[in-house]
This record gives sequence, C-alpha cells and structure tokens, in this order.
Amino acid sequence: MRCQRSASTLPQGVLPPLPPDESDKAPAKAYPTMLQQHLNNVRKFKDCVVLTRVGDFYEMYFDQVEQYAPLVNLKKAKKATVLGDVAMAGFQYTQLDRYLKMFVQDLAKQVAISEQIRLPDSERSTKAGAPMYERKVTRVITAGTLIDESFMDPYENNYLLAVHVEGALPAASGTDVRSEAYERYKRTTKVGLSWVDLSSGNFFTQSSDLATLPSLVARISPREVIFAATTESAGHTQLQKMLGDGGYSIHFHSPALPADSVRDWTPMLEQAVKEKDIEAFMTMEIAAGSLVLAYIKDKLRDTMIRLQPPVRKLDEEYMSIDKQSLRGLEIRSTLRDGAFQGSLLHAVRYTVTKSGARLLSQRLVSPSMSLSVINNRLDLVQEMLGQDALREDVMALLRRTADTLRLVQRFAIGKGSPDDLLDLARTINVMGRMTEVLHEHIIANQDRQMVSQRMELGFLWDIIGRLDLQGPAKVAKDIQEAIDEEGLDRQHVAEAEGQEEAEEMADEVESADAAGEVGPKLARRASRAKSAGVSADSRADDIWIMRKSASTTLERAHGDLSKLMQLKSGLELDLRRQLEAQSLTLKWSAQLGHFCHVKSRDAQRTLAKVEGARSIATSKSTQTFYLSDWTHLGVRVDDSKLRIRTEEERVFSKLRAQVIENLMKLRRNAAVLDELDVACSSATVSKERNLVRPILNESTSHNIVGGRHPTVDVGLKEQGRPFTANDCAVGDHEKTYLITGPNMAGKSTYLRQNALITILAQTGCFVPADYAAIGLVDKIFSRVGSADNLYQDQSTFMVEMLETAEILKQATPRSFVIMDEVGRGTTPEDGIAVGYAALHHLQYVNQCRTLFATHFHALADMTRDFEGLGCFCTDVAEEADGTWAYVHRLRRGVNRESHALKVARLAGMPESAIAVAGEVLADLHRASGGGPGRTSARADIENLGRLRAAAG
Repeated sequence: MRCQRSASTLPQGVLPPLPPDESDKAPAKAYPTMLQQHLNNVRKFKDCVVLTRVGDFYEMYFDQVEQYAPLVNLKKAKKATVLGDVAMAGFQYTQLDRYLKMFVQDLAKQVAISEQIRLPDSERSTKAGAPMYERKVTRVITAGTLIDESFMDPYENNYLLAVHVEGALPAASGTDVRSEAYERYKRTTKVGLSWVDLSSGNFFTQSSDLATLPSLVARISPREVIFAATTESAGHTQLQKMLGDGGYSIHFHSPALPADSVRDWTPMLEQAVKEKDIEAFMTMEIAAGSLVLAYIKDKLRDTMIRLQPPVRKLDEEYMSIDKQSLRGLEIRSTLRDGAFQGSLLHAVRYTVTKSGARLLSQRLVSPSMSLSVINNRLDLVQEMLGQDALREDVMALLRRTADTLRLVQRFAIGKGSPDDLLDLARTINVMGRMTEVLHEHIIANQDRQMVSQRMELGFLWDIIGRLDLQGPAKVAKDIQEAIDEEGLDRQHVAEAEGQEEAEEMADEVESADAAGEVGPKLARRASRAKSAGVSADSRADDIWIMRKSASTTLERAHGDLSKLMQLKSGLELDLRRQLEAQSLTLKWSAQLGHFCHVKSRDAQRTLAKVEGARSIATSKSTQTFYLSDWTHLGVRVDDSKLRIRTEEERVFSKLRAQVIENLMKLRRNAAVLDELDVACSSATVSKERNLVRPILNESTSHNIVGGRHPTVDVGLKEQGRPFTANDCAVGDHEKTYLITGPNMAGKSTYLRQNALITILAQTGCFVPADYAAIGLVDKIFSRVGSADNLYQDQSTFMVEMLETAEILKQATPRSFVIMDEVGRGTTPEDGIAVGYAALHHLQYVNQCRTLFATHFHALADMTRDFEGLGCFCTDVAEEADGTWAYVHRLRRGVNRESHALKVARLAGMPESAIAVAGEVLADLHRASGGGPGRTSARADIENLGRLRAAAG
C-alpha cells in the first residue's frame, strides 16, 4: 500500500542550515612545496632518475629511493610530512659526478637535474614560510649527452648517434632474417646516420643501408643510439639486432617540429653550412641530423650549444672494416676479455695529448682511401722520425697544452671557468711557439749547403698556414693580463677547505647513523660559526680573481675600496685608543652584520667612552657591540666589494665572449695540434720498433717483406724472444694463399699481421716490416675465432657461416680477406665442402686478395688447378731425441700434419689420454690407406667433380 502525504504536512519556510562539513573547516593536506615540485618533475620526466638540489645536497624522494638508492649505495632516510613519512636519500653536491657515473654509465639511466632557482621578489609570496626557490629541471643527462663530466673517457669520443630508416621496419616477429627477401630488404633500405660528440662539438652525417649499418655503428662506437619515436613499435630486440647486437643504449625521441633543410640546423652551429654544400646532404641524412639535434636540445633544455658544421662521411673515402673484423683483429680491444692492453691501438698509441689519442683511435677504425691524404700523413711522420730534435721539441710543447677541443666546447655552451681561460691562454701561446719551432726547422733545412740534402717541406708550410693565431693570440694576451693567478690559487685553497669541512660533517653523520646514535647538530654548529663572524678584511668572498688593471672600472673600484679600508683601519685604531683595548676588531657575520668585538681582559672595559655604542652580548671573556660609524662604513665597504665583484663578472663574460668569437679558429688550431701529436706518436713507435714507411699505390696486390705482427712482436720482445718475420706477395700473380700447418705454428698470426699492416699503412702510420708496398684496400674482412650466440639461437657454426656469407656477398676485387679454418664447426666432409665453396667463390667471383688458413689438407689437392692460388705452410722441426720446435717461417707447399697431440701434451692433457689418442690416430691412418692428413682425402678427390659443378 503506497503511503501518501499532503502538501500541508511538509515543512514550510526556510530550511535549517546543514550541519558543517568537517572537510571545509580544515585546509586540504598537501606535501611541502619542495616535495610537490619534485613530484611534479618525476611525473614529467617519467624515464629519468630525478635529483633535486636542496641547499648543498642533491636528493631523491618517494618510490625512486627504494628503486635506486641501494644500487648506488645511498642510505635511505625518511622525511616527515603531514601526509606521512616520505622516503628520501641524497648526497653532497660536490659528489654529483660520482653518482652520475653510477646512474648514467653503470646503470644506463637518464638523470634529470632539478636545480633550485631563487624566485625574484616580484614572484615571491609575502606570506610567512612561502617558498623562496623554484625547483626546475635544467638538464637531462644521458650517456650520449655528456659535455664536461669528470668521468668521461678522455681518450675516446663520446658519440650520440641518431639513425633514421627510410621506409617501414620489419616486424619484431615473424621475419626470417636469413631469407633472400630479407637480404634484399637490407641492401635496398636506405638509412641516414648522424652522430655528435657534445664534448668536442664534432658533428657528422652519413647515408648507408641496413646491411652495412652494424659495421658503421661498430666503427662509430656510440655511447647512446636514438631512433624516431615512430620506430618504437619495432621492439627493442629487433632494433638491437639491426644495429648488430652491440648492447647499445637505445632511446626514442619525437621532434616537436620536423626539419626539412640543413638550414634549420644553423642556430645550433658555430657557422652556417655553406650554400654550395647544402644540396649534397641526402634526405635521410637531414632526417637523422634533425633527430639528433632535437634530442640534444630537449636534453640540454635551456643550455645553448654550438657545434661544428656537419661533415659528410662517404663510403669511398675510407676503408671499410666490418664489425667482425674490428673485433677479430683486436683493433681497439682484445678478443678474449675486451681489454685495451694487447690491442692494436695500445701497441701504437704514444700520443702525449688526450685529443691526439682520440684522433688516432678514429683513424685506425676508418683508414683513408686517398693516396694524397695518406702520403701527407706519412711525410709528416717521416720528418718527425728523421729529425729527433724537432720531434722532441714538438712533443714537449704538446705536453703543455690542454684538451682544447673539449675546453672550448665548455665556453660554447655557456660554461667555462677562469681556470679554463688560463689553460686556453697557455695552449694558444704553445700554438704560437709551435709555429716558431716549425718555421725555424724549415729555414734551417733551406740553409743547408748541399742542395741534394734539402727536403721538400711543403707539408710543414701547410701546417704553419693552418695555425691561425691572429685572433686567438689577442685572446690569450687579454686573459693573462686580466686574471690574477695568485688570487685564483687562494680561491682554490678556500674552496678545498670548505669541501673538506663539508665532507667531515657528512662522515660524522654517517658514523653516527651506523652506530645507531643521534647525529650531530650540524645546523646549530654552522649557525654558531656564522655568528662568530670574521674580520672585515679577511672574508672568504673577498678573494679577487681579476687583476686590478683588468679594466678602468675595476681599477677605480679597487682604489675606492682601498680608501674605505684605510678609513676602517683608522676607525679601528681610534676605538682601541678610546677603550684602551688592543684586542678590539671590526667584524662582520651573516647573522649580526657589522659589529665590534673585544676579547680577554679588554672585555671588561666600559662602552661609555664610545658615543653611539650599543652592546649586543657580554661575557667574562668577550664583549660584542654595535657602532653606527662602523655600520655605515661597513655598508660602504660591502657596496664597494659588490661593485668589484660585478665588474669581475663583466670582465670574465667579456673574455668568454672573445673565446666564442674565435671558436672556429681555436678548433681548427686544436685539430692541427692533434695531427702533430699522432705523427710524433707514429715516429716514436717507428724509432723504437724499427718500422718502415709503406708505399701505397693503386694496384690490387701486396708486397710485404719481413712483416711482423704489431702486438705479438712487442709481447715477444718483452719476454726476450724474437718474432719470426714473414713475406706476403698476394695479389698480382697469386690472388689466394692457401695456408696449412700445425696447430700453434703461426697461421692465424700470419693472417692477422698482414691485415693489421694494411690498416696501419692506410691510416698513415709506419708499419712493422722490412719493406711494404700495398695496393689500396677498400674493405677488410676477417673470419677468425669462433663463439656461439645462443641468445639469438645461433650455434658456433651458424655464427661462422653468417660471417662467411657476408664476406662472400660484400668483398670486391680491391678487398683483402683473411679466413681462418672455415668449416671446422661441422663434420669433416661438410667442412671441406664449405671450405672449397668459399675458396672457389673468393677466387672466381670476388677475385679479391685472400689469405685462407685451414686444417682440411684435402683442399690443397682439390684446388690444384685454381689459377692464381698458391699453397704455403708452416712446420714443426723434430730432433732425434724426440724434442721438437715450431717453424713459424712460411714456405711453399702443403703440410699434412697438424701435430694436434703435441699441443695437447703442452696443454697438460693426461698422458694416458694422449696415448689413447695416438692409437686411434694410427688406426685412422691405416684405415684410410694413407699417411697423416689423408683420412678423407680419397673420398674428397672422388667428389671433386661434383663440388666443382655445384660451385660453377
């Protein structure tokens, strides 16, 4: 039954008010402003570790503390708020680089630095407790955007690489990477590359295809690789595979505005690209260059950057060394453990500057294809080698230089300190002295009596001409006339003392925390220290780093300050006389301002004698009081010091502007010094190790007499053992060397040494040989060593076949190929078939220079009628008493014994096992009807016709 009510029964008139809502009474709870700003930055920079500056510390809060603090050994703490405790961890600001290294390099994280920026008075609230600072992310630090961090490798470039792929990427799954269709896709899909080193301002672009991308990336060796955000769907694994599985740090970026022309890059360059060069840049290069610049701009935020104009790299300008060869030939690091010691770079790097070391590293991985470039480099090395005094003078001067490229880059981004200015000035002076040394050397050679002894030194004139000192020399003079080095030293001492004190405080806190004790009251201690004050003429911020003569304004300001300080001394003497207190001093502190201080027995003197004195504090041993005369005079002193400080900053800014105006000249001059350093390095190595100048020509042949392995030769000499030199004349008459011989007898060493000699020659270095004439090589391929890649579902044999396939598809008649034991990862029959097919293809299809080492002795019989194939071998010399020794000298012929059991015995294999192996080997020889090495030769010969038919 429905209940019905009439309107008369309803309440009439104004309704009573609702009961008060408790939520309206109390203001909404919120985190403190600083924490809220930090939280906002964490949400905005989702992929970053956010470090917020709070006073003298950088701190992290909330979930990131639990996630990252244990990884970098930071102790966790809690910060009380109205919303509950918040996890926190931090470190002193002086330790920033230490933790950046752990986050960025070791953990491959991006770090957003949130600085505390003081709010202007107009934007600050008048309410009590209102925030004085804004926490704003001023820079995002990544592995590829390092500029001047102390943990950067000074001997290698720090490249950030952008890759742009024309067209669609293959799906992350379902793509058969071994199919012919995928192979065609790789060779027809164009890619653009652009890489930048922010620490030096280097900027490069290149166009290529997907097939050669892994080798290019390995040569560049980037610290970070970026793709357009549209490629993220391809998947991280697919992109790593596309780059060559180098374990690169990959990130994605979406530019705000796409750049259609190289002209759009101008705001970030020290000089616009010349109009005649703009058309040369291809579409994919422009896309990659725009991507890398947009990424840099996003990470550096408001920091201005000035890069060198982009340099286009062309494939035909440099010898191509593929990814496997860079690794197998141990050019930058060893194959076994990735160490620098034992690499080719380690063996030939005698540079005395860090930038020279970087240039040599670049040259070794991209040797030149230009005869004129190579010979110019060799001319310089030869001159330095033949003129000991010149070389020693040049190296002595180079040791006095700074890392100029990285130094001027700090100024290009608005950084740079007075110390950097002084280092730059000294380096510029060295450049001037270098010009004089080279000029004196040329004149001395021209004044020789014998015309036949005169040398063609045009390359030295070229170096002198490229050292442009017209603008830089004035910059150096202005810097040295402006900066007071003694004042700068005093500033460093004061800063070191302050840092030491802060570190001691931090140690006290950590020790107390570890012991479970209450930490010291550092804030109270600091407050007492501040209130104690310092003498008015000995404050830490009164250290001047500019000479008084640096500007007219500065000279006048120092004169005014000197007069005021005389007035202060006079006032101090008057007060001492009036109070009869010799301990009286005029002081200043941040808390009390300007005050007078009396100590010991003088503290009991009455202030009645001093008009206007007002006591602040009195004790048995001290008395502190205000005096209006000192207060007014002290304010004038402070104003005068402020004018000096302001003028010093103006002078410093002017000097920095002069450096930027001469940026291009300084960078070009620095490049010349690096070339001299590399030439002196090669000359030093040549003198120590008896290296010779190679002869480069346009032929397709090698003629190396007495060649030695650059690193093995050094290692043996350190042990007091000689290296067995060998000749190599592969090319004109014999395109292929088929090399057999025992295990450990030097086949692999021979292969590698000839490849390394070729690389050194085209780098412009002298080579370890008695004589070397080498036809230019466009590509070097190395199939040596073996390792599986189980993560990519690749067995050892599959890896071997993949590398062999790339060589057979890419080698040209001008290429140089070394192949070691192809086919060893499968059955002897299959291995011989694969080895024969590779030899046949290299000989008749690629027609390149090839050194082919094998233990499949049957291949020597199967290739007897190969035109232009020579058989060579190493050996073992056995004595009547059973002793034996390796014969590393290469000779013509075939060695059908591998002497594997001798190596097994050397390795410490049990004698019982070796005896069993000997019996089995003898049985196999008897069963095959032949001697050693003939086990399967008969079957191989029978199948020769079928193999040849299949190959041809």
